[in-house]
Amino acid sequence: MRRSDFDYSLPAGLIAQAPLAQRSASRLLLLDGATARHEERAFAELPALLQPGDLLVFNDTRVVPARLAAQRASGGRAELLLERPLPGHAALVQARGSNRLRVGEELVSAGGPVRLEARHADLWEVLLPGPALQFFERWGSVPLPPYITRAADAGDRERYQSLFARVPGAVAAPTAGLHFDAALLAALAARGIASAMLTLHVGAGTFQPVRSENLDEHIMHAEWYELPAATVAAIAAARAAGRRVIAVGTTVARALESAGAERLQAGSGETALFIRPGFRFRVIDGLITNFHLPGSTLLMLVAAFAGLEPMRNAYAHAVQQGYRFFSYGDAMLIWPARA
Repeated sequence: MRRSDFDYSLPAGLIAQAPLAQRSASRLLLLDGATARHEERAFAELPALLQPGDLLVFNDTRVVPARLAAQRASGGRAELLLERPLPGHAALVQARGSNRLRVGEELVSAGGPVRLEARHADLWEVLLPGPALQFFERWGSVPLPPYITRAADAGDRERYQSLFARVPGAVAAPTAGLHFDAALLAALAARGIASAMLTLHVGAGTFQPVRSENLDEHIMHAEWYELPAATVAAIAAARAAGRRVIAVGTTVARALESAGAERLQAGSGETALFIRPGFRFRVIDGLITNFHLPGSTLLMLVAAFAGLEPMRNAYAHAVQQGYRFFSYGDAMLIWPARA
C-alpha cells in the first residue's frame, strides 16, 4: 500500500486546541469493521457498549514535561524535546536551533548547560546537568503536539495526563486514556468491566510523518514497553471466559501485539512494530482510540484493525459531522473487520 492511501482532507477548525471541561464529555463514533457500519454515541455511554467481563487494557505511562527552551552561544534560540533518558546524565532528544546545530556545541538552559555529544539519525545524544527525568521535570514544559498552536498552560499539566498515569517516561500522552474520569471508571467497574495496565513510553517519533510513499521503506521509531504478569493473567482469564480484550489506545495495541507475536508473555523491551493493513491481530478484540493525523502510522493501525474502507468512511463522516480531532479531540470505539 501507499502512504497516499491514508490521506484525507481535514479542515483546520476541527483540530481540537484545548480539552473539554469534562473528560468523558467527548463524542464517540462506534465503528464495526465487520459490517462497515458506524454509529454516533457519547463517550459516557461506553459502559453500555461493553459487556460484563470485558477487559480494558490501559497505558499507565506518565508524560514528562519534555520540552526545553535553550540558547546558543551566538544568542540564537534552540529547543530540545526529550525522546528518552539514557544512563547517567545523558538523553536522546530531538533538537532544533536558529541555524544548524553542531556536535560539541553547548547550549544554555534555565537548568544549566546542555552539551550536544553526538547525532544519531534524527536524534541527538546530549549531556545534561542531571538525570534526564528529574532535569526535565524541573525545567521542562508540557510537550503539546505540534498541531496545537497555542502555548501550554498550567491546565495542560493535569489534562494532558490520564487519571491513571503512574510511570514517568512518555513525551506524548496516550490520548485515548484522556477520556476516562473517575465517574466513568466507577460506572465501568459497576457494570463488571475489568481493567489492567501496561506501560509504553510514547516517544516524540509518534508525530514524525511517514515520508516515503512506499510503506516498505518507512522505518518505525522504537518505544519501550513493559507488560506485567498480572495483565497477562487478566487477558488469559478473559479469553478463558469468552470475553473481549479491548485496547485503550494504539499504544496498548502495539505493546500487546508486540508481546503476543507468538505467545503472550510478561516482560519488557522495545517495539518498532509497524501495524498496517494485512497485519494479523492476535491479542486485541476491540480498540478505543482518538482520530489520527492523515498519512500517519497510527491511522494505518486503525485501518489494519477496522478495514481500510470502513475507516475511510468513518473519518469522512466524522469530518462532515464536525468531530474534534487529535489529542484533545473525540474518540472511536472500533470492533474489528475480521470475526
